[in-house]
Amino acid sequence: MTAAPSGRPNLLASEDLPAAPRQKRSLDKRTRLKEAALAVFGEKGYEGASIDEIAQRASLATGGFYQHFRSKRQLLLALMDELLERLNQLDLSPNFTANPRNGLHELLSRAFSHDLRYLGAYRAWREAALTDPSLAQKQTEIQGWTTARVTRVFQFLQGLPGARPGVDVDGLARAMDTFFWSLLGESVRLPKADLDRWVDSSVHLIYHALFVDTPNSA
Repeated sequence: MTAAPSGRPNLLASEDLPAAPRQKRSLDKRTRLKEAALAVFGEKGYEGASIDEIAQRASLATGGFYQHFRSKRQLLLALMDELLERLNQLDLSPNFTANPRNGLHELLSRAFSHDLRYLGAYRAWREAALTDPSLAQKQTEIQGWTTARVTRVFQFLQGLPGARPGVDVDGLARAMDTFFWSLLGESVRLPKADLDRWVDSSVHLIYHALFVDTPNSA
């Protein structure tokens, strides 16, 4: 797959998208279609969502959909590509040195606050990837990229005072990245309080995996 300029997977690299809109009115229609798709995908998944319903939610005629996207699949790719760009812009270097635990909590809280807007898209993406081999391959590439980012954070943390020696950072990063994607997929059904508890538990697990326990770290 051709990479985006940022180095992240570019999900639209080989897509024959209609020309990007330039006028404010057309840009507004495109935004409404994306917002409507996030809602419909979140409620009905990929197979249950229809172009007609997405257009109707966006207060557009069905023909207006095809001015911006050639298919439901292409719209899903555009939404997932936006999610990757938001992840790419996420600052992975909060103040870990002052308090690694607080830094981890800040990072994960910000990551999920970015991601939650795209829950509908990710729900549909997981479903579509089960029957679309090209989407499944793209998901493998996405997770390779996100795992590499998690690995770099963990490698940095390993260099801080109190880090536990001999940790399999690569294995830990793969396991936690898989868990984060799974949690994102389930978050559509979780109340915010439950999601916050999962984030707290993730911070606790990562911290104790990477740092030697102290009387004040339990």
